[in-house]
Amino acid sequence: MPGPYVVRVHGDEDLPEKVDVVVVGGGIIGASTALELAERGLKVALCEKGGIGQEQSSRNWGWVRISRRDPREVPLMAEALRLWSGFDQRLGRDTGYTRAGILFTAPDDKSYDENERWLQNLEGYQLESRMISGKELDALLPGGHMPLKGALYTPVDGRAEPQKAAPAIAEAARDKGAAILTECAVRGIETSGGKISGVVTERGTIGCSAVVLAGGAWSNLFCGLYGIDLPQLKVLNTVIRTKPLQGGPEAALWSKDFAIRKRQDGGYTIASGHENIVDIVPKSFRYARQFLPALKLEWNSLSFRLGGRFFDEARIPAKWKMDEASPFEYNRVLDPKPSLDLSNRFFDSLKAAFPVFNQAEIAQRWAGYIDATPDAIPVISAVDEIPGFHIATGFSGHGFGIGPAAGRLMADIVTGRAPVVDPAAFRFSRFSDGSKITPITGF
Repeated sequence: MPGPYVVRVHGDEDLPEKVDVVVVGGGIIGASTALELAERGLKVALCEKGGIGQEQSSRNWGWVRISRRDPREVPLMAEALRLWSGFDQRLGRDTGYTRAGILFTAPDDKSYDENERWLQNLEGYQLESRMISGKELDALLPGGHMPLKGALYTPVDGRAEPQKAAPAIAEAARDKGAAILTECAVRGIETSGGKISGVVTERGTIGCSAVVLAGGAWSNLFCGLYGIDLPQLKVLNTVIRTKPLQGGPEAALWSKDFAIRKRQDGGYTIASGHENIVDIVPKSFRYARQFLPALKLEWNSLSFRLGGRFFDEARIPAKWKMDEASPFEYNRVLDPKPSLDLSNRFFDSLKAAFPVFNQAEIAQRWAGYIDATPDAIPVISAVDEIPGFHIATGFSGHGFGIGPAAGRLMADIVTGRAPVVDPAAFRFSRFSDGSKITPITGF
């Protein structure tokens, strides 16, 4: 079954001869970066090998949350919440954003205490988030049959529509003068005097002095062409979309067995709260040591499998010439097959907890590849080895909500403006400068 329907963005016909910055990748991170740069008066080209937002940017849950974030992401996500609140007006388009709150359930004392301890990460931010129980919790979970001690409730968290957001941001960037180039894969970069001087696309060359790689799950392959070792693997996440349903929760909800959020059309997006699939591929062995700490923490939530994906990735060339088709042109959209068994399990768990979902009709199932780093936080950084080259990738399943702020931070780094938050945690060099790479368990 094909992936979700994404609002279509028609690419520009003409390839610009020269711009200030080329952004590679038309997901929410790339589109947000392009918008920020264009609003600052820079000439920008956003190049996407397929269509805008057609990979993980449209396949995620649609959560806009600060709750249960890695503490290193909290400052950036606080900025993202501020940006989302006025986003539709700024863009002049609908992203489906609304603040409806998010609940992280706590079935026992241990999980309750863990959620309560997390609250200290919001000290000083003046953002409402608290532990709730009893009648207040019951009121937020109408018709629910979940034995809970309580839940972490963050009213300022919200949701938006992934199939609308990246296209809306890209169109707004075009309004500000950015070139939006779809079905226009960037094959590689050009340098002069050791610095970025342009990119080679399948449609020709664009001169530029800076490049931002926001290629999601493809970023490792692109970097490898230049001997830049970006540790990155893919995790498969499966999602169900239902038809409109009356009587379900308004707030988004996470539990170990399922996660749900109401959609703008009245249906629901449903996924497993913790279980994902990891395909064993050749690079699994290359990065096994770096990902080992994360695997130890998340072992019970990952299902490993060896199958056709191993051979698919083994056939992808690591090197190619600029005058021949690149791997990005042979696979325009990563559209993996969803797991029927997994999706049936989490849907059955949801129906047991909320009987109203026995009336829900499944409209679609899809899957997407999450691009993960060993510490499960992104790279938003310049790359010292190639002046003018920057990376914004590896968001590890947390990229949708934080996307607008990540784009702002990346634009700050490119232009030399004082960064909106301290970017040190997201520096690319952390993987090579002897820093301890520390993943944080849970979310």
